[in-house]
Amino acid sequence: MRIFSTLIAATVVATLGMSTPTFSQTLTLNLAEPLPDGNFMVKANTQFADEVASATGGAVKIVIHPGGALGFAGPDLLRSVRDGLVPMANMAGVQQNGEDKLFDTEGLPFLVNNQEELAVLHKHLRPALEGVAARYNQKFLYFVPTPAQYLYTKMEVDNLNALAGLQTRGGDKSTVDVVTALGMAGVFLPWGELIPALASGRVDAVVTSATSAVDGRFWEFLKYVYVVNGTGLSHIVSINLDSWNQISPENQAKIEEIAARLQPEFWALSKAQGDNAIKVLEENGMVLVNYPQAMRDDILARTRPLLDGKLADMPTAQPIVADYLKEVGR
Repeated sequence: MRIFSTLIAATVVATLGMSTPTFSQTLTLNLAEPLPDGNFMVKANTQFADEVASATGGAVKIVIHPGGALGFAGPDLLRSVRDGLVPMANMAGVQQNGEDKLFDTEGLPFLVNNQEELAVLHKHLRPALEGVAARYNQKFLYFVPTPAQYLYTKMEVDNLNALAGLQTRGGDKSTVDVVTALGMAGVFLPWGELIPALASGRVDAVVTSATSAVDGRFWEFLKYVYVVNGTGLSHIVSINLDSWNQISPENQAKIEEIAARLQPEFWALSKAQGDNAIKVLEENGMVLVNYPQAMRDDILARTRPLLDGKLADMPTAQPIVADYLKEVGR
């Protein structure tokens, strides 16, 4: 019975992981995708997979599993890919900060204000993150920013004090830290738990992108939308090195070319999807609030100690941030 059980377990792992090319000309790689079907990143990753299949003549097949269908939680994806539990994943970089604080660089509050600044940060940050990837037995293929982040509430306010104590969901520790610094009660919840929490009143407000707000039909629970964009978060599509090394050098070069070519297109898609999602939210009755400059100044003042404190605890990020700030003129 023990032998039989072991054989079953091995079969399950193989199914979730990859199929070996020993008996086939096709290497099938499952990609763990925590985001729901229809999200722009699912569409982007599907386009990437289609182009890889075409360019490699079907030798490499990437299968996207959206909505967390494979059962891997977002913060666990770096380890899961490292250990070969799944050969590929789309992970939120900042959610991996429990493994290496360097991932928190993007999550430093208000360090990055837009995609242009994020591109500059990546020029200095990405080489270091790729070193982390190698230590975790994987390769980062491409990075795509989330659309701009917004705060969604039930009531309209024009100062931070009116938000004090509000149970506010963040999808990662960095965002939770930011909303807590602003006087709200930050709550970490994975996406799969958010809608039930909104429906039950467990949370009163949310910080996330507009695309996610559309995915969650936030207009059924919330009314007002505030531009926050306090962190420059990115999705990272990664592949296990053992899986990567099963791909021929010729096809590896093709995959790298596709990733490099599509990455700017996916960045533009992210921005366009975010802008379009705001229109969808407004069409469904939500109100985009242009809050006063005094409130923005208060936001920056309250989060500056958080930025300084986090950066002081991130020695490997300090020279990266210094080079970034110099290049953007801050």
